[in-house]
Amino acid sequence: QFITSDIWMETVCTHAYIETPMYNCNHRTDVASVTPWLAPIVWEGTFDSTLIDSIYKQQNITIATTVFALGKYTRFLKDFLESAEEHYFVGFRVHYHLFTDQAEEVPNVKLGQERYLTVKKVPSMNRWQDISMSRMEILEKLIENELASEADYIFCLDVDTKFYGRWGVESLGRLVGVIHPWFFNVPRFIFTYERRPESQAYIPAGEGDYYFTGAAFGGSLEDVHHLTKTCREQMNIDIANSIEAIWHEESHLNKYFLYNKPSKLLSPEYLWRDISMSSGQVKIIRLSHVAKNNAEVRPNL
Repeated sequence: QFITSDIWMETVCTHAYIETPMYNCNHRTDVASVTPWLAPIVWEGTFDSTLIDSIYKQQNITIATTVFALGKYTRFLKDFLESAEEHYFVGFRVHYHLFTDQAEEVPNVKLGQERYLTVKKVPSMNRWQDISMSRMEILEKLIENELASEADYIFCLDVDTKFYGRWGVESLGRLVGVIHPWFFNVPRFIFTYERRPESQAYIPAGEGDYYFTGAAFGGSLEDVHHLTKTCREQMNIDIANSIEAIWHEESHLNKYFLYNKPSKLLSPEYLWRDISMSSGQVKIIRLSHVAKNNAEVRPNL
């Protein structure tokens, strides 16, 4: 039975958040299911999918979803889109915004009812680091120029991934981060934060809560816009100072989340490292990076 607790999951109604007690922080005792600032950490067994789906079904929400596929990364589009149609916000309105330099390589994938795909042309880039860091500015402008009148939430996902299980409305929140699968059960000193004070992404030793992946994040349009704008500004300062954060936009994302706490965290179920690898705490893999030869895929020619 899912009980009322001090932890509240967020649901949207006419663009205003109504908090509904449907998150059970006591059901999983083998993992942390709440942060020190009382934000839920979503794991299998901590939410009632039937209940939460029924609540969101009453709302007329749209989830914008961005994905970047430049150069050789177009090869991952078919599996990404087909698996998303099977598992990602099934039964809800989703608008995919695909950014690519090779529109002719976009596969013809059959989309379900109220599922839309818009292809947007962007310049080619050789360095994957440049592709990664350019996303923040592109997302910032997309929210400003197009999404304000279209969507309620946005998720930004890597294309070299595939869905294997439900990713639904339990993931929605004001500001949502996904715990990196390499670092969800290691001590903080292992986290690969940017440690050089010269970078705007700098996080001092002894600070930090979690290590978040840059491959998946989301939230309300307002909050994600503020995130992307801030990260873009911080990266521009670094560029002007001839420094590049150790993990590029992911480093800046972690700095942002340190001082702007996510209202909801998604467990590594929502972005696993390799479908062939397992963990006793991860009961279900919902989205996973696909195995690939980075040396062959990068550089992005």
